[in-house]
Amino acid sequence: MSTPRMTVPPLPRGSAEKALPFVLTAGTPGEPIAGRLAADRAAIRARLREHGAVLLRGFDVGGVDGFDGVVRALSGEPLDYVERSSPRSTIKGQVYTSTDHPPAEEIFLHNENSYQADWPMVLYFHCLRTPATMGATPLADTRLVRQAIDPAVCDEFVARGWMVVRNFHEGFGVPWQQAFNTDDRDEVSRYCARSGIEVEWTSSGPRTRARRAAMHRHPGTGELLWFNHVTFFHVTTLAGEVCAGLRELFDETELPTNTYYGDGGRIPDDVVAHLRDCYRAAQRRFDWQRDDVLVVDNMLAAHAREPFTGDRRIAVAMAEPYRAALAAAGTAPG
Repeated sequence: MSTPRMTVPPLPRGSAEKALPFVLTAGTPGEPIAGRLAADRAAIRARLREHGAVLLRGFDVGGVDGFDGVVRALSGEPLDYVERSSPRSTIKGQVYTSTDHPPAEEIFLHNENSYQADWPMVLYFHCLRTPATMGATPLADTRLVRQAIDPAVCDEFVARGWMVVRNFHEGFGVPWQQAFNTDDRDEVSRYCARSGIEVEWTSSGPRTRARRAAMHRHPGTGELLWFNHVTFFHVTTLAGEVCAGLRELFDETELPTNTYYGDGGRIPDDVVAHLRDCYRAAQRRFDWQRDDVLVVDNMLAAHAREPFTGDRRIAVAMAEPYRAALAAAGTAPG
């Protein structure tokens, strides 16, 4: 592949005026959220599709049970967190902590579970406790990310796809038993067979390879979107000292997580740096307020986490599996 132009074009005219997220404020402070959802569900869903995320602010949510009710009112049954790549704790039912990564770490922009064969179409975040400093959940419109990516880079990924390789070494990342919610190797193998994942068992644990498309069509809007974990899982997206340490500790094939072209070819580091630039150019942020509920279209908006100080606690839930959305829309995968 020839070296692409490593530039990020300016955002398209008018894009800056589209709020991300769109903020819907309670009519009076402490208005019960359930009543607003019942009255305005269709309008909220329309704003979600237009903007990619809606922030419900100033409402009385009613704690974790009320948050679960928000998910059910807008999306139906919440989903289990499967094929895990991030450490999370269950708060109640299918409501989880947003992540248990140390607060000093940044979590780069990504679309939830875009490395899987199926993923949630809608994400929900609920601010139980605000951070003392920073700790935002930045968002990036994936339509703008795709427009910013050099066409030669897009074409290469369309032609070759992408692949994530995970090595489950003890002490590095999520243990395989937690990732797959089982300690039964046969069950892991069955899950991988169902999900289009190659798995081999090494002396340190399973090594998995999943080949995926880099772009997918949104089943509701028909838009072709940059939707993958290429950047997030690439070793160079880690903090510089962490990346260098892992590359010193492991051969490339043994790295805990890394991404490649779908045929196994190495993705140049400068291509991944260009992709990070495109995400950051589209990034928008807001400061959390207690009882905020953020609703995110997982295909239209990527999300991240800033480092923070203080006792930040954000609950998360996921809903509306992609393949069910495809079936409902009568749409073939793009």
